Amino acid sequence: MNRVLLPVLVGVAGLLGPGVALAQAGDPPPAAPAEAPAPAPAAVDPGEYNRQLLSIEEDVHALKERVFRAKATLQLLKEIVVQGSAAGSRATVWHENKLGRAYQVDSIAYYVDGQSKFAKADPSGSLDQMTEFKVFEGAVPPGEHNLTVSIKLRGTGYGIFSYARSIEMNVQASTAFIAEEGKDCSVRARVDERKGIGRSFVERPRVEFTTSCVRSSDAVGSP
Repeated sequence: MNRVLLPVLVGVAGLLGPGVALAQAGDPPPAAPAEAPAPAPAAVDPGEYNRQLLSIEEDVHALKERVFRAKATLQLLKEIVVQGSAAGSRATVWHENKLGRAYQVDSIAYYVDGQSKFAKADPSGSLDQMTEFKVFEGAVPPGEHNLTVSIKLRGTGYGIFSYARSIEMNVQASTAFIAEEGKDCSVRARVDERKGIGRSFVERPRVEFTTSCVRSSDAVGSP
């Protein structure tokens, strides 16, 4: 290095501070700082892995079991519907109103084996015009069945029953019928009045049932 420039460079280095070192000509450049090594992946616990895999397998087996049961239930329901409509038995329920003008029908309800098949209420008196109609018609399993009728009546005060105007009463009755394989059963519920002297106004209404069953090939759709 030139003997004249050396003292000058030394002076400049003194001004910059003790932390600055002068690189002489021909010296190699300083090396870059080494990067920190990447952290090693966490070790997997074989026991925990096996437990998770076993839990997934159990969930899959449980799901398969639910699907299998659902398919079996659907197949059973399908067989019941097909057998009930084709080779089973059928039932038809008719309502007939033979009450006199002294009574007004406010509501009518029919139940077959505890299930509602018809229900209607109208205090205006329009139900009196429904003197005869079909309550229910459809397939039923062979065996014994129960039919329940519930009718709410109101006195109109007509004729000699003027004292009974607006008296309310509930008339309920039940009957059992047996539906045989391959037969159609028709059950008729007739609402009328008991005859005879000595019965009060509220005791006169009653429901009478008549049942007839015929083979499906001989059944007709009319009462």
